[in-house]
Amino acid sequence: MNDAPIGVFDSGLGGMSVLREMVQRLPHENFVYVADSGHCPYGGKSQQQIIARTVAITDFLLGRGAKLIVVACNTATVAAVEYLRANYSNGFVGMEPAVKPAVALTRSGVVGVLATVATLSGEKLHKLIDRHAGSVRIITQPCPGLPERVEAGELDSAETRILVERYTAPLLAGGADVMVLGSTHYPFLRPLIQQVVGGEVKLLDTGAAVARRVEGVLAGNGGAGGEDLRADRVGRGGVEWFSSGAPQHMQTIGSRLWGLPIVASALPN
Repeated sequence: MNDAPIGVFDSGLGGMSVLREMVQRLPHENFVYVADSGHCPYGGKSQQQIIARTVAITDFLLGRGAKLIVVACNTATVAAVEYLRANYSNGFVGMEPAVKPAVALTRSGVVGVLATVATLSGEKLHKLIDRHAGSVRIITQPCPGLPERVEAGELDSAETRILVERYTAPLLAGGADVMVLGSTHYPFLRPLIQQVVGGEVKLLDTGAAVARRVEGVLAGNGGAGGEDLRADRVGRGGVEWFSSGAPQHMQTIGSRLWGLPIVASALPN
């Protein structure tokens, strides 16, 4: 079981930003990454539609022998992670927007949260804000269209810049000096977002925090049985890539995002 892979999935390619952190922190682990690009974005889908997709992908990952599944998608976490935990016996690690560290970092007393419509309308985020905001003002901003720009590989196009300027303007006008990147797609737009908002504004995502959480669960801190599931190989692990969209598209755009060539297979129906 220790050499079994960790399953990772997202609505598309965005979860690769989380996978990158996990590969750096857990170099001996094997991973299976599923991009549900054929059904991206999740942001405008109903909860039942998202649950149906996460169940299909979970079944596929378990069929590949996954010892732990990371829901590397904020929208899928909000909509489906509790359902998955209630209906499967294996462990799941989900995403949580970086509201708590953002509140600790702000000096202006205002934090901006960039996220999908589904994430912002979910109860999970509101509970997170209620628990950690205190006297800090939280401004939320839905960002329709940004995941699609990343999926298309348009990380610095004029169209992407227009969207970033539009979505960050209310946060800047409100005095936010910390912005939470509440979608796993957004870290790939970090250079552009930072350029638009200026160097004084701090940008936070949760990829590194998720990697630490996965490390802890594998070590038995939070796992269902408390067993040690860490890989015991000496050499580096690898990543298998799957997409419900066109594998060639994932290879082309995904290789750019990953920084190395990847070979993708079609997700079986």
